[in-house]
Amino acid sequence: MKTVLVSAVALIDVEGRVLLAQRPEGKSMAGLWEFPGGKVEPGETPEAALIRELHEELGIETWSSCLAPLTFASHSYDSFHLLMPLFACRKWGGIPNPRENQVLKWVHATDLRKFDMPAADVPLIPILQQWL
Repeated sequence: MKTVLVSAVALIDVEGRVLLAQRPEGKSMAGLWEFPGGKVEPGETPEAALIRELHEELGIETWSSCLAPLTFASHSYDSFHLLMPLFACRKWGGIPNPRENQVLKWVHATDLRKFDMPAADVPLIPILQQWL
């Protein structure tokens, strides 16, 4: 089974809320809510992938020094195994705006379980809640 490396981030605003993005129609797992991020390309670090993805998907800038490793997910789906480091980020430039037809929502950590998320993301919730 192929292992796919995806880097994700919990963007945390000054009120302690976390940004979730809803996967748009036409993508796998459409309609589910997730932490922003994306696939790590060959030769790219997880941090560099996040910096690139946040610019492409949300139009914001951040820096490796602002990405704190928090935890990771390791989950087998039917056709691949996902390995996903989750970083926390409290500092970025710009205002997150959806650039890929996704819906964005700022959510208090205590409300994260109210959102349908991919199976790999669900075990990350208690760790993030405890950390915040």
